[in-house]
This record gives sequence, C-alpha cells and structure tokens, in this order.
Amino acid sequence: MATATEPLEKADVRVSGSLSRRMILIAAAWIALLLAGGGFALDKVLTAAITNNFDNGIEYMLTSLIVSAEIGPDGEVIFNRELADQRTLEPYSGLYWQVSAPGHEDFPSRSLWDRHLAYGMNHQDIEVHAYNSSQFPGEKLRILERDLKLPGSSTWWRFQVAESRATLDAEIAVLRRTLVRSFLLLALGLIVMAALQTFYGLRPLRKVRLEIAKMRAGKLQRVEGPMPVEVVPMVEELNALIAHNERQAEEARRHAGNLAHALKTPLTVIMNAATAGADDLGETVVREARTMRRQVDHHLARARAVGRRGHAHSRADVWPSLESVERAVSRLYPDVRFDLDGARDLQVHVERQDLDEMLGNLIENAAKYGGGSVFATVRGEAGFVEFLIEDDGPGIAEEDRARLFDRGARLDSNKPGTGLGLAIVRDVAEIYDGTVGLEESEDLGGLLARLRLPAAS
Repeated sequence: MATATEPLEKADVRVSGSLSRRMILIAAAWIALLLAGGGFALDKVLTAAITNNFDNGIEYMLTSLIVSAEIGPDGEVIFNRELADQRTLEPYSGLYWQVSAPGHEDFPSRSLWDRHLAYGMNHQDIEVHAYNSSQFPGEKLRILERDLKLPGSSTWWRFQVAESRATLDAEIAVLRRTLVRSFLLLALGLIVMAALQTFYGLRPLRKVRLEIAKMRAGKLQRVEGPMPVEVVPMVEELNALIAHNERQAEEARRHAGNLAHALKTPLTVIMNAATAGADDLGETVVREARTMRRQVDHHLARARAVGRRGHAHSRADVWPSLESVERAVSRLYPDVRFDLDGARDLQVHVERQDLDEMLGNLIENAAKYGGGSVFATVRGEAGFVEFLIEDDGPGIAEEDRARLFDRGARLDSNKPGTGLGLAIVRDVAEIYDGTVGLEESEDLGGLLARLRLPAAS
C-alpha cells in the first residue's frame, strides 16, 4: 500500500499530440493555401497589366508604321515620313519593324541589319495579333503584327513590329520578387499571430489544469475564478462531477457507519449471551443473525444502486421490466390475479436491475397483503414515469403509512419477510431522484403505491 509520502499514481492516458501544435499547423496550412492562391491570381493580373502596357507601346509603333506607309510607283511599300524612334535605325537595337507580303521582297528596318522577321501564319483578318518569339538566338521578342491592304494595292501586306522582351521580363521578375517577399512576410506575420492567439486562447485550459492540481493537493475544493464563456460549461460539469463524487464518497462513508452501527447491537447481544452461557444461545444467534442479514441486504442494495447511478446512459424499458416482475411474482402467488395497463413505449433513467427490484418489492407486497387482485398502471407525466400499484386488501391507516418506510417496519408479522422492501424502494428511488408514496386505492379499495422515476429522454 502506498504511503502518504509516495506520489499518486497517474492514470495511463494516451497522448494524441499537442492541441496547440495542431491548431498552429492548421492555421499555417490554411494561410499558406490562401496566400498561394491570392499570390498566383495577383501575379497573373499584374503580369497581364505590365504586358498590356508593353504591348501598347509596340502597337503605337505599329500604328505609326501603317499610317506612314503607301504604295510607290513600282508597287512596293514606301514611307512618306521617318519613324520617330531612332532605335529602328541602330543595328540590333532591340526594336524592329518589317513589311512583307507573298511574292514581294521583305522591307525590314535598318535595326534588323542582316536578319528578317518570320512571316508566320495567315490571319485572314485585319486585327492586331501579339505573340512571343524566339526566332533570334539569345534574344526573345514580343511581336505585334497586322495584315491589311494599302490604298491602290490589292495585296495583303503584313506589318510587324518586334521588341526585345528583356525589359518586360526584367519588370516581371522585379514584380514577382516583390510579391514573394511581401507574401512571405505576410504569411510569417499571420502564423505568428495565430500562434499567439492559440497560446493565449488555450491559457484558460492551463489554468484549469493548475486548479485541478491544487484540488488534488487539498488547497481548493472547486475550480474557481473567472473563465471565458466557452470554458464555463466544462468547468461547471467538472465541478458537478466533483460534487457527485463527493456525495458518493459521503454516502459510502455514511452507509459504512450505519452498517457498523446496525451490526454492533446484534453482535453485542450475541457476545453477551455467549459469555453468560445463556440457555437460549442458539435462538439468540439465529434471531440476531437474521437481523444482521436484513441490514446487510439493505445496505448492499443501496450501495449497488449508488454505484450504478453514475452511468450517464442508464435507461430501462418500463414494460418489459413490469412484465418480467409480474411473471416472477405470479409464480409465488398463483391465486392472485394481476392486471397491467398503460403505455408500452416508456423508458426510465434507471438501471434495469434497480427497476426490477423496486417494482418487485411493490408488486410482491400488493400480492402478499392484498385480497387477491393486483392492478399495475404505468403512465408518463411531465418528465417522469409514474407507476401505480393497487391491491384490494384492507389497506393501511394514513398514520401508519409513513412508518412502513422505516427499516424493518412491519404491520403484519404473521407473513414472511424482512420488513426492508419499502425501505429499499424508497432509498433506491431517491438515489435516482425519484419518489415513492402510499395512498388509498379508489378503484380497488386497498393500498395504492405511487412510484415516480425520471423519464429517459
């Protein structure tokens, strides 16, 4: 047996991981998912905006090229004015234009020098088409082109303006670096905030744990102090459980004391008779042993009911229990007529064994002391199930009814029994927050026992 100085043995509880770590990981994953989706969408929008702005510059150049073009005397394209951008005059400057048509020699800008832009596919329209091209080694191009017929010509001429993507790609790279850094910083800040929120939010649970440790050390009786509204129900249930366990422990101590006190007197009588060498020692031992057995049976029945009361899901079907008790009692009293009536689908918040014991005592008393007829009725009423056990016997005077619930009380000593039946019914009913009382039966004229037990929801 452990001494007072030995630490209390801790229950073997399975650990399924940290609640704080789980909450932080969920928040981090969700933040990463949202920021990744938002960053991808934002990158698409901003990249498209930068590309459109880049294309607008090329399209302005393409429009200027088309506006200044006309057909010369030899049927070839000539320009009536020079283009404003001088880069088209510098070889390999990164800005190029070209006019071409099937069956005609290409007319390129001087910046192309010894190169030509690929003609590409036929569009069969006059819309502006933009695309990327890698036709020049080491230089990626953004090309805008348009097909149209110049006045005085039946030929479809293709006007193309190309510009190096170096500037565009550099701007997009800067944009993406900025987005990545910004979103990483934002993700870090949000995760830190989630971690702080988790640790702060779970702080009341750590406080509850410290309060329970103080209770185990005997410094507190209940979990006290202000708690968040979400934690209050748990604390209230915990305090209720503690109070329930204290009541059970107190009941156990009280029953142990009552049993010891009840057995003390019969044992003293037996010891005195044995010491004095009384002639009626045998009769004295049998009589006092019978008294002790009644007390032991009573306290054992009550202790069993107290132990089973802790089951939150205790429930029993009323009608099967009533029929089972009626069959058992009818075998003991075959000359008695039993009638059962009432709802058949009711349930009570009581263990089946305790329900059988209470109904058995009441129905057996009605059969034993009645005139030959027992009528049992069951009905639901305002959260309770009510049992009415009636007999056609002589009944009991009103001033004697309350005394029958005392342990060992009997009005008819000629009938066999211990006098504990009604006392056990009362004690077990009270354990389940029920009641039992004795009245006069209006229908049969005898005694009516009214048992009320909480209905199972």
